[in-house]
Amino acid sequence: MAEAKKSSTALAATWHKQDRRRHQRVKVNLLGRFMLENKREYPCQVVNMSPGGAAMIAPVSGTVGERVIAYIDHIGRVEGKIVRPLTGGFAMQIDATLRKRDKIAAQLTWLANRHVLNLPEDRRHDRYAPKNPFAILTVGGQRELRCRIVDISLSGAALAMVERPPLGEQVLLGKIRGRIVRHFDDGVAVEFAVLQTIENLESQVN
Repeated sequence: MAEAKKSSTALAATWHKQDRRRHQRVKVNLLGRFMLENKREYPCQVVNMSPGGAAMIAPVSGTVGERVIAYIDHIGRVEGKIVRPLTGGFAMQIDATLRKRDKIAAQLTWLANRHVLNLPEDRRHDRYAPKNPFAILTVGGQRELRCRIVDISLSGAALAMVERPPLGEQVLLGKIRGRIVRHFDDGVAVEFAVLQTIENLESQVN
C-alpha cells in the first residue's frame, strides 16, 4: 500500500510538471473583477496567465480550494479555484473546456505579440479571437496557405502560419482582400483593403 501511494504521488508530481510546461505563462497587465464563494465582487489585476491558470493582485486572497469566477479584460469570463496565496493576491487554476483553453491561448498569443506588431488598427478597432480560427490565405491569386487566425478586427488580422508571404503582398483571407503589413515570429499581420462590418466578418474569412 505504501509503495502504491508513493507511486501515485510521484505520478501526480510528474503530471503537474508536464502541465506547467504545457501551459506556459505570459506576463500581462489586465484589469478585471472576480467573485468568491461569498458572492462579493472585488477588483483585480492579472499579472501573468496561461490557458490553465492566472496570478492576480487583489484586495483579498481567499482560501486555497475556494471557487473563483473572474471577468478579465480581453479574455472574458474564467472559472476555477484558488491554488495558492500570493503577496497581495492569489494564483488560480482555470477550469475550462479544450475549446475555451484554445481561445485563451489565442488571446494570450495576441497580447504577447501586440507590442511587436504595433499596428495602427490596434488602437482603432477591438480585436478578438473568432469562433473558428482556421482559414485559407490566398497569395498571388492562386497559392493557398493554411493559417490560424490569432485574432481579428474590422480592419485586419494576425495570422499564425509557417510560410510568411513578403511584406506588401496582396492576399485574400477567405474572401477579404488585404495585404501583408507585418511579420512576426510565428506568422504575419494582414491589413484589410476595405473596412469590414461585424455582421459579415467571420462569414467572409471562413
